Amino acid sequence: MPPVKRRLPFRYIEPVFFGGLLDDPLLFLRIRPLKRALLFDCGQIAHLAKRVVKPIDAVFITHAHMDHIMGIPTLVRHHHASPRPMDVFGPPGIIERVEHLLLGFEWNLSESNWFTLRVHEIRADRLLHCSFPGPKSFRRSRVTEEQRTGRQIWSCPYATVEAELLDHKLPVLGFRIQEQPHFAIDYEKLDRLGIMPGEWIRDLKNRVWKGRSNVQVEIEVEVEQRETENSQEKPCPDSLLINSGCSKIVRSSLPEKAPRSRSSATAHKADFEDGGEMAVFQQPVKDPHALYGIIHDNRPCVSIGYVCDVGWTADNVAAMESLLKGVTLLCSDCTFLAEDRDKARASYHLCTRDLNELAELLAPGYLLPMHMSKSYLKKSFDIYNELRPPEGTKILRLPKHLVPAPLTVSDVDEWMKT
Repeated sequence: MPPVKRRLPFRYIEPVFFGGLLDDPLLFLRIRPLKRALLFDCGQIAHLAKRVVKPIDAVFITHAHMDHIMGIPTLVRHHHASPRPMDVFGPPGIIERVEHLLLGFEWNLSESNWFTLRVHEIRADRLLHCSFPGPKSFRRSRVTEEQRTGRQIWSCPYATVEAELLDHKLPVLGFRIQEQPHFAIDYEKLDRLGIMPGEWIRDLKNRVWKGRSNVQVEIEVEVEQRETENSQEKPCPDSLLINSGCSKIVRSSLPEKAPRSRSSATAHKADFEDGGEMAVFQQPVKDPHALYGIIHDNRPCVSIGYVCDVGWTADNVAAMESLLKGVTLLCSDCTFLAEDRDKARASYHLCTRDLNELAELLAPGYLLPMHMSKSYLKKSFDIYNELRPPEGTKILRLPKHLVPAPLTVSDVDEWMKT
Protein backbone atom coordinates (compact mmCIF):
# COMPACT_ATOMS: atom_id res chain seq x y z
CA MET A 1 0.00 0.00 0.00
CA PRO A 2 1.54 3.37 -1.00
CA PRO A 3 2.32 5.80 1.86
CA VAL A 4 -0.31 8.41 2.64
CA LYS A 5 0.77 11.85 1.42
CA ARG A 6 0.34 14.72 3.84
CA ARG A 7 -0.25 18.38 3.14
CA LEU A 8 2.63 20.76 3.74
CA PRO A 9 2.52 22.38 7.21
CA PHE A 10 0.82 25.65 6.26
CA ARG A 11 -2.11 27.12 8.11
CA TYR A 12 -3.34 30.03 6.00
CA ILE A 13 -1.68 29.56 2.60
CA GLU A 14 -1.92 26.58 0.29
CA PRO A 15 0.90 26.35 -2.30
CA VAL A 16 0.25 24.69 -5.67
CA PHE A 17 2.75 24.44 -8.51
CA PHE A 18 1.13 24.52 -11.96
CA GLY A 19 4.20 23.66 -14.01
CA GLY A 20 6.19 20.51 -14.58
CA LEU A 21 9.95 20.23 -14.29
CA LEU A 22 10.39 21.45 -17.88
CA ASP A 23 7.42 23.88 -18.00
CA ASP A 24 7.27 27.58 -17.26
CA PRO A 25 7.37 28.16 -13.47
CA LEU A 26 3.99 28.98 -11.91
CA LEU A 27 3.64 29.07 -8.12
CA PHE A 28 0.02 29.58 -7.08
CA LEU A 29 -0.72 30.41 -3.45
CA ARG A 30 -4.29 30.14 -2.22
CA ILE A 31 -5.03 32.19 0.91
CA ARG A 32 -7.62 29.95 2.51
CA PRO A 33 -9.44 32.39 4.85
CA LEU A 34 -9.85 34.98 2.07
CA LYS A 35 -10.53 32.51 -0.75
CA ARG A 36 -8.17 34.66 -2.83
CA ALA A 37 -4.82 33.82 -4.40
CA LEU A 38 -1.33 35.06 -5.35
CA LEU A 39 0.64 34.03 -8.44
CA PHE A 40 4.42 33.98 -8.69
CA ASP A 41 5.64 34.33 -12.27
CA CYS A 42 3.22 34.40 -15.16
CA GLY A 43 4.49 32.59 -18.24
CA GLN A 44 2.30 30.12 -20.09
CA ILE A 45 -1.01 30.00 -18.16
CA ALA A 46 -3.55 29.01 -20.82
CA HIS A 47 -3.87 25.59 -19.17
CA LEU A 48 -5.20 27.06 -15.92
CA ALA A 49 -8.95 26.79 -15.35
CA LYS A 50 -10.85 30.05 -15.10
CA ARG A 51 -11.85 29.22 -11.53
CA VAL A 52 -8.14 29.08 -10.70
CA VAL A 53 -7.33 32.39 -12.42
CA LYS A 54 -10.30 34.45 -11.18
CA PRO A 55 -9.33 34.55 -7.46
CA ILE A 56 -5.84 35.93 -8.20
CA ASP A 57 -5.42 39.34 -6.54
CA ALA A 58 -1.69 39.91 -7.05
CA VAL A 59 1.02 38.67 -9.40
CA PHE A 60 4.73 38.72 -8.54
CA ILE A 61 7.10 38.69 -11.53
CA THR A 62 10.74 37.74 -11.02
CA HIS A 63 11.85 39.29 -14.33
CA ALA A 64 10.55 40.12 -17.78
CA HIS A 65 11.78 37.18 -19.84
CA MET A 66 8.96 35.74 -21.95
CA ASP A 67 8.53 32.57 -19.89
CA HIS A 68 7.86 34.67 -16.78
CA ILE A 69 5.57 37.45 -18.07
CA MET A 70 3.82 36.38 -21.29
CA GLY A 71 0.68 35.32 -19.38
CA ILE A 72 -0.25 38.87 -18.31
CA PRO A 73 -2.59 39.40 -21.33
CA THR A 74 -4.35 36.12 -20.48
CA LEU A 75 -4.92 37.34 -16.92
CA VAL A 76 -6.33 40.60 -18.28
CA ARG A 77 -8.65 38.63 -20.56
CA HIS A 78 -10.08 36.69 -17.60
CA HIS A 79 -10.30 39.66 -15.23
CA HIS A 80 -11.16 42.67 -17.38
CA ALA A 81 -14.93 42.60 -16.75
CA SER A 82 -14.54 42.64 -12.98
CA PRO A 83 -14.47 45.70 -10.70
CA ARG A 84 -11.81 44.17 -8.46
CA PRO A 85 -8.33 45.62 -9.23
CA MET A 86 -5.28 43.41 -9.71
CA ASP A 87 -1.73 44.22 -8.57
CA VAL A 88 1.43 43.28 -10.44
CA PHE A 89 4.81 43.52 -8.71
CA GLY A 90 8.06 43.28 -10.62
CA PRO A 91 11.67 44.45 -10.98
CA PRO A 92 12.89 47.72 -12.55
CA GLY A 93 11.32 48.20 -15.97
CA ILE A 94 8.12 46.24 -15.23
CA ILE A 95 5.84 49.26 -15.76
CA GLU A 96 7.16 49.80 -19.28
CA ARG A 97 6.93 46.05 -20.08
CA VAL A 98 3.30 45.81 -18.97
CA GLU A 99 2.43 48.97 -20.88
CA HIS A 100 3.83 47.50 -24.10
CA LEU A 101 1.93 44.26 -23.56
CA LEU A 102 -1.34 46.20 -23.18
CA LEU A 103 -0.60 48.46 -26.16
CA GLY A 104 -0.47 45.38 -28.36
CA PHE A 105 -4.28 45.13 -28.29
CA GLU A 106 -7.24 47.32 -29.28
CA TRP A 107 -9.48 48.39 -26.37
CA ASN A 108 -12.13 50.41 -28.23
CA LEU A 109 -14.93 48.39 -26.60
CA SER A 110 -13.86 49.07 -23.01
CA GLU A 111 -16.67 49.64 -20.50
CA SER A 112 -17.02 51.48 -17.22
CA ASN A 113 -17.10 48.29 -15.13
CA TRP A 114 -13.70 47.00 -16.31
CA PHE A 115 -10.96 46.40 -13.76
CA THR A 116 -7.78 48.41 -13.13
CA LEU A 117 -4.35 46.86 -13.40
CA ARG A 118 -2.00 48.38 -10.79
CA VAL A 119 1.70 47.88 -11.41
CA HIS A 120 4.40 48.30 -8.75
CA GLU A 121 8.06 48.51 -9.72
CA ILE A 122 10.50 47.36 -7.03
CA ARG A 123 13.81 49.22 -7.06
CA ALA A 124 16.64 49.13 -4.55
CA ASP A 125 15.75 52.44 -2.90
CA ARG A 126 12.20 53.21 -3.94
CA LEU A 127 8.88 51.88 -5.23
CA LEU A 128 7.17 53.16 -8.39
CA HIS A 129 3.39 52.84 -8.75
CA CYS A 130 1.29 53.14 -11.89
CA SER A 131 -2.30 52.25 -12.82
CA PHE A 132 -3.79 51.07 -16.10
CA PRO A 133 -7.57 51.64 -15.74
CA GLY A 134 -9.72 49.42 -17.93
CA PRO A 135 -12.51 52.01 -18.40
CA LYS A 136 -9.87 54.25 -20.01
CA SER A 137 -8.69 51.54 -22.41
CA PHE A 138 -5.77 50.66 -20.10
CA ARG A 139 -3.95 53.92 -20.83
CA ARG A 140 -1.15 54.46 -18.35
CA SER A 141 -1.70 56.91 -15.50
CA ARG A 142 0.93 59.14 -13.95
CA VAL A 143 3.75 57.28 -12.18
CA THR A 144 4.13 57.99 -8.47
CA GLU A 145 6.95 56.89 -6.21
CA GLU A 146 7.80 56.40 -2.56
CA GLN A 147 10.88 55.56 -0.59
CA ARG A 148 11.45 51.88 0.05
CA THR A 149 11.94 51.31 3.79
CA GLY A 150 12.15 47.53 3.97
CA ARG A 151 11.67 44.29 2.10
CA GLN A 152 7.94 43.95 2.55
CA ILE A 153 5.96 44.82 -0.59
CA TRP A 154 2.54 43.22 0.07
CA SER A 155 0.54 42.05 3.06
CA CYS A 156 -2.87 40.89 4.24
CA PRO A 157 -4.02 39.68 7.66
CA TYR A 158 -2.74 36.17 6.86
CA ALA A 159 0.52 36.56 4.92
CA THR A 160 3.24 38.97 3.84
CA VAL A 161 5.51 39.07 0.79
CA GLU A 162 9.08 40.35 0.92
CA ALA A 163 11.33 40.94 -2.10
CA GLU A 164 15.06 41.25 -2.74
CA LEU A 165 16.82 42.26 -5.96
CA LEU A 166 19.16 39.62 -7.38
CA ASP A 167 21.25 39.36 -10.56
CA HIS A 168 20.49 37.40 -13.76
CA LYS A 169 22.48 39.70 -16.03
CA LEU A 170 19.45 41.92 -15.44
CA PRO A 171 17.56 42.76 -12.22
CA VAL A 172 15.51 39.82 -10.96
CA LEU A 173 13.42 39.54 -7.80
CA GLY A 174 13.54 36.81 -5.17
CA PHE A 175 10.54 36.47 -2.85
CA ARG A 176 9.81 35.29 0.68
CA ILE A 177 6.18 34.60 1.57
CA GLN A 178 5.58 34.46 5.31
CA GLU A 179 2.43 33.47 7.13
CA GLN A 180 1.29 36.03 9.70
CA PRO A 181 1.40 34.95 13.37
CA HIS A 182 -1.71 33.15 14.54
CA PHE A 183 -3.25 32.51 17.95
CA ALA A 184 -1.56 29.46 19.44
CA ILE A 185 -1.16 28.16 22.99
CA ASP A 186 1.80 26.17 24.33
CA TYR A 187 0.12 23.58 26.55
CA GLU A 188 3.38 22.62 28.23
CA LYS A 189 3.58 26.18 29.55
CA LEU A 190 0.05 25.81 30.90
CA ASP A 191 1.12 22.64 32.72
CA ARG A 192 4.05 24.40 34.35
CA LEU A 193 1.82 27.24 35.53
CA GLY A 194 -0.87 24.90 36.83
CA ILE A 195 -3.46 26.38 34.47
CA MET A 196 -6.06 23.98 33.11
CA PRO A 197 -7.11 24.08 29.44
CA GLY A 198 -10.75 24.99 29.00
CA GLU A 199 -13.33 27.28 27.43
CA TRP A 200 -11.41 30.31 28.76
CA ILE A 201 -8.92 29.87 25.87
CA ARG A 202 -11.69 30.87 23.45
CA ASP A 203 -12.38 33.94 25.61
CA LEU A 204 -8.66 34.77 25.61
CA LYS A 205 -8.58 34.58 21.81
CA ASN A 206 -11.60 36.87 21.53
CA ARG A 207 -10.02 39.36 23.93
CA VAL A 208 -6.38 39.57 22.76
CA TRP A 209 -6.60 38.35 19.14
CA LYS A 210 -9.96 39.67 17.96
CA GLY A 211 -9.89 42.83 20.09
CA ARG A 212 -13.16 42.25 21.92
CA SER A 213 -12.42 44.27 25.05
CA ASN A 214 -15.75 43.44 26.72
CA VAL A 215 -14.85 39.73 27.03
CA GLN A 216 -13.70 38.75 30.52
CA VAL A 217 -11.14 35.96 30.82
CA GLU A 218 -11.39 33.60 33.80
CA ILE A 219 -8.71 30.93 33.86
CA GLU A 220 -8.95 27.65 35.74
CA VAL A 221 -6.02 27.45 38.15
CA GLU A 222 -4.99 24.09 39.57
CA VAL A 223 -3.70 24.14 43.16
CA GLU A 224 -2.77 21.51 45.73
CA GLN A 225 -4.38 21.47 49.16
CA ARG A 226 -2.76 19.29 51.79
CA GLU A 227 -4.60 18.07 54.85
CA THR A 228 -1.65 18.83 57.08
CA GLU A 229 -1.18 22.39 55.86
CA ASN A 230 -3.34 25.45 55.64
CA SER A 231 -1.60 26.70 52.47
CA GLN A 232 -2.15 26.40 48.79
CA GLU A 233 0.60 25.91 46.23
CA LYS A 234 -0.32 28.07 43.25
CA PRO A 235 2.31 28.42 40.51
CA CYS A 236 0.29 30.91 38.43
CA PRO A 237 1.78 34.41 39.05
CA ASP A 238 -0.43 36.67 41.20
CA SER A 239 0.45 39.60 38.94
CA LEU A 240 -1.78 38.11 36.25
CA LEU A 241 -4.81 37.76 38.51
CA ILE A 242 -7.32 40.33 39.69
CA ASN A 243 -7.10 39.08 43.29
CA SER A 244 -4.11 37.41 44.95
CA GLY A 245 -6.26 34.61 46.31
CA CYS A 246 -8.30 32.14 44.30
CA SER A 247 -12.00 32.70 43.87
CA LYS A 248 -14.71 30.23 42.95
CA ILE A 249 -13.97 26.48 43.33
CA VAL A 250 -14.77 24.60 40.14
CA ARG A 251 -13.89 21.10 41.31
CA SER A 252 -11.75 19.43 43.94
CA SER A 253 -10.79 16.14 42.35
CA LEU A 254 -9.15 14.82 39.22
CA PRO A 255 -10.76 16.37 36.12
CA GLU A 256 -13.15 14.15 34.20
CA LYS A 257 -11.19 14.60 30.97
CA ALA A 258 -7.62 13.41 30.62
CA PRO A 259 -4.93 16.12 30.87
CA ARG A 260 -3.39 17.47 27.67
CA SER A 261 0.02 15.93 28.35
CA ARG A 262 1.52 12.86 29.99
CA SER A 263 3.45 15.06 32.42
CA SER A 264 0.18 16.45 33.81
CA ALA A 265 -1.25 12.99 34.38
CA THR A 266 1.90 11.92 36.21
CA ALA A 267 1.77 15.00 38.40
CA HIS A 268 -1.87 14.38 39.35
CA LYS A 269 -1.17 10.78 40.34
CA ALA A 270 1.86 11.70 42.44
CA ASP A 271 -0.06 14.41 44.30
CA PHE A 272 -2.86 12.07 45.24
CA GLU A 273 -0.53 9.30 46.36
CA ASP A 274 1.31 11.83 48.53
CA GLY A 275 -1.81 12.62 50.47
CA GLY A 276 -2.66 15.88 48.79
CA GLU A 277 -5.87 16.87 47.07
CA MET A 278 -6.08 18.76 43.79
CA ALA A 279 -8.53 21.63 43.52
CA VAL A 280 -9.35 23.70 40.45
CA PHE A 281 -10.35 27.33 41.00
CA GLN A 282 -11.76 29.85 38.56
CA GLN A 283 -9.96 33.16 38.68
CA PRO A 284 -10.43 36.39 36.65
CA VAL A 285 -7.35 37.56 34.77
CA LYS A 286 -6.15 41.14 35.27
CA ASP A 287 -4.03 41.39 32.11
CA PRO A 288 -5.06 38.92 29.35
CA HIS A 289 -2.41 40.28 26.98
CA ALA A 290 0.35 39.61 29.51
CA LEU A 291 -1.00 36.12 30.09
CA TYR A 292 -0.99 35.37 26.38
CA GLY A 293 2.57 36.70 26.18
CA ILE A 294 3.59 34.03 28.70
CA ILE A 295 1.67 31.02 27.38
CA HIS A 296 1.63 31.51 23.60
CA ASP A 297 3.41 29.11 21.28
CA ASN A 298 6.25 31.20 19.85
CA ARG A 299 7.49 28.84 17.15
CA PRO A 300 8.39 30.77 13.96
CA CYS A 301 5.71 31.13 11.31
CA VAL A 302 5.97 28.94 8.22
CA SER A 303 7.30 30.53 5.03
CA ILE A 304 8.03 29.96 1.33
CA GLY A 305 11.07 31.08 -0.64
CA TYR A 306 10.82 31.58 -4.39
CA VAL A 307 13.86 32.25 -6.60
CA CYS A 308 14.02 31.66 -10.32
CA ASP A 309 16.88 32.44 -12.72
CA VAL A 310 19.77 33.76 -10.63
CA GLY A 311 23.50 33.50 -11.11
CA TRP A 312 25.69 31.70 -8.59
CA THR A 313 27.61 34.80 -7.48
CA ALA A 314 28.82 35.85 -4.04
CA ASP A 315 26.41 38.80 -3.95
CA ASN A 316 23.43 36.65 -4.97
CA VAL A 317 24.28 33.95 -2.44
CA ALA A 318 24.59 36.49 0.38
CA ALA A 319 21.28 38.13 -0.58
CA MET A 320 19.47 34.78 -0.79
CA GLU A 321 20.82 33.70 2.57
CA SER A 322 19.62 36.93 4.16
CA LEU A 323 16.17 36.70 2.58
CA LEU A 324 15.48 32.95 2.65
CA LYS A 325 17.29 31.44 5.62
CA GLY A 326 15.15 28.80 7.32
CA VAL A 327 12.15 28.87 4.96
CA THR A 328 9.72 25.99 5.26
CA LEU A 329 9.55 25.45 1.49
CA LEU A 330 12.18 26.58 -1.01
CA CYS A 331 11.10 26.75 -4.68
CA SER A 332 14.24 27.24 -6.73
CA ASP A 333 15.25 26.92 -10.34
CA CYS A 334 17.76 24.19 -11.14
CA THR A 335 18.32 24.68 -14.84
CA PHE A 336 21.40 22.54 -15.42
CA LEU A 337 22.97 19.30 -14.25
CA ALA A 338 26.39 19.42 -12.64
CA GLU A 339 28.18 18.41 -15.87
CA ASP A 340 26.95 21.66 -17.47
CA ARG A 341 28.17 23.94 -14.71
CA ASP A 342 29.94 26.19 -17.24
CA LYS A 343 26.65 26.73 -19.09
CA ALA A 344 25.01 27.68 -15.81
CA ARG A 345 27.75 30.21 -15.08
CA ALA A 346 27.58 31.73 -18.57
CA SER A 347 23.78 32.14 -18.50
CA TYR A 348 23.44 33.05 -14.79
CA HIS A 349 21.41 30.00 -13.82
CA LEU A 350 21.84 27.38 -11.10
CA CYS A 351 23.04 23.81 -11.58
CA THR A 352 22.46 20.87 -9.23
CA ARG A 353 25.75 21.48 -7.42
CA ASP A 354 24.73 25.09 -6.74
CA LEU A 355 21.31 24.06 -5.44
CA ASN A 356 22.94 21.52 -3.11
CA GLU A 357 25.07 24.31 -1.62
CA LEU A 358 22.11 26.65 -1.41
CA ALA A 359 19.98 24.04 0.39
CA GLU A 360 22.83 23.41 2.84
CA LEU A 361 23.02 27.14 3.50
CA LEU A 362 19.28 27.80 3.89
CA ALA A 363 18.19 24.48 5.49
CA PRO A 364 14.60 24.49 4.18
CA GLY A 365 12.11 21.89 5.37
CA TYR A 366 11.12 21.11 1.78
CA LEU A 367 12.86 21.72 -1.55
CA LEU A 368 11.05 22.04 -4.89
CA PRO A 369 13.52 22.13 -7.82
CA MET A 370 11.97 23.56 -10.98
CA HIS A 371 12.53 25.29 -14.34
CA MET A 372 14.96 22.76 -15.77
CA SER A 373 16.40 23.28 -19.25
CA LYS A 374 14.41 21.59 -22.01
CA SER A 375 17.72 20.24 -23.36
CA TYR A 376 17.35 17.51 -20.71
CA LEU A 377 14.09 16.18 -22.13
CA LYS A 378 15.38 12.60 -22.24
CA LYS A 379 17.16 12.68 -18.89
CA SER A 380 15.31 15.26 -16.84
CA PHE A 381 14.92 12.98 -13.81
CA ASP A 382 18.72 12.81 -13.46
CA ILE A 383 18.28 15.98 -11.44
CA TYR A 384 16.94 13.93 -8.53
CA ASN A 385 19.99 11.67 -8.57
CA GLU A 386 22.31 14.66 -8.27
CA LEU A 387 20.44 16.60 -5.59
CA ARG A 388 21.60 15.79 -2.05
CA PRO A 389 19.80 18.08 0.39
CA PRO A 390 20.86 18.33 4.02
CA GLU A 391 19.34 16.15 6.70
CA GLY A 392 15.83 17.35 7.50
CA THR A 393 15.12 18.63 3.97
CA LYS A 394 12.69 16.66 1.82
CA ILE A 395 12.67 16.96 -1.98
CA LEU A 396 9.31 17.43 -3.71
CA ARG A 397 9.34 15.85 -7.18
CA LEU A 398 7.60 17.26 -10.22
CA PRO A 399 6.69 15.34 -13.37
CA LYS A 400 8.32 16.41 -16.64
CA HIS A 401 5.23 18.27 -17.80
CA LEU A 402 1.94 19.44 -16.34
CA VAL A 403 1.04 21.60 -19.33
CA PRO A 404 -1.05 19.56 -21.83
CA ALA A 405 0.76 18.41 -24.96
CA PRO A 406 0.33 20.67 -28.02
CA LEU A 407 -2.16 19.61 -30.67
CA THR A 408 -1.05 18.35 -34.07
CA VAL A 409 -2.95 18.40 -37.37
CA SER A 410 -3.81 14.71 -37.01
CA ASP A 411 -5.53 15.46 -33.70
CA VAL A 412 -8.10 17.77 -35.30
CA ASP A 413 -8.26 17.19 -39.06
CA GLU A 414 -11.22 14.78 -38.83
CA TRP A 415 -13.52 17.69 -37.90
CA MET A 416 -12.89 19.24 -41.31
CA LYS A 417 -13.80 16.14 -43.27
CA THR A 418 -17.22 15.34 -44.72
